[in-house]
Amino acid sequence: MPSVPVPGAPPGSAGAGAPAGGPGAVAAAAFVLGLRARGVRDPAVLGAMERVPREAFAPEPLRALARRDIALPLPCGQAMTAPSTIATMLHALDPRGARVLEVGTGSGYVSALLLRLGSSEVVSLERYAALAAAARGRLAALGFGAVAVRLADGCDPAPEAGTFARILVNGALAAFAPGLLERLAPGGRLVGALAGPGGPRLVVAAREADGLRWQGPDAVLRIGPLTPGRARVL
Repeated sequence: MPSVPVPGAPPGSAGAGAPAGGPGAVAAAAFVLGLRARGVRDPAVLGAMERVPREAFAPEPLRALARRDIALPLPCGQAMTAPSTIATMLHALDPRGARVLEVGTGSGYVSALLLRLGSSEVVSLERYAALAAAARGRLAALGFGAVAVRLADGCDPAPEAGTFARILVNGALAAFAPGLLERLAPGGRLVGALAGPGGPRLVVAAREADGLRWQGPDAVLRIGPLTPGRARVL
């Protein structure tokens, strides 16, 4: 699929957009209306989700389902998170102008949304080599090549990765490893999910002068578990 410039995109962002008219535009508008009906209100997030075609990141046999608010299976036993869950996390993150660390690249769809929302830099860590390679190629083909996709253990990234103003964890964890929390810069924010008996719940950590301040657990999220470590196969 060729890259399509996005009119009015934030400085430093890029990527494919929905067609200006026709069935694709109608489907994108219906998609956004459905998300609004589910309580998504952030106009920037809704705009990004309208302009970044989820079907371009979904496995080909499932592309007809991409504009529904459901998770879609990916190779390596992974999944594309339901769009309303992604919207909730992106609203809490507010990545505009920030250097962002994404844990769990998956298809690359959320990486593209982060760039479309105006992140100054997106570094995405994926534990599966097959998913990382596929996402890297897909993002480049769609005009989102500025995302740096790396094969690594995102749950405990190496100090060489530096620090980030925003960290997005695409999956539920039992706890956040100290190595991951250390990647959060002063004044930064981490958004993720903690697993619990009632299901995964949204949590936000902010690094302030006196240490980390936690918000949550909050809303229950429809999100799968995240496996620490780098995969030895796949």
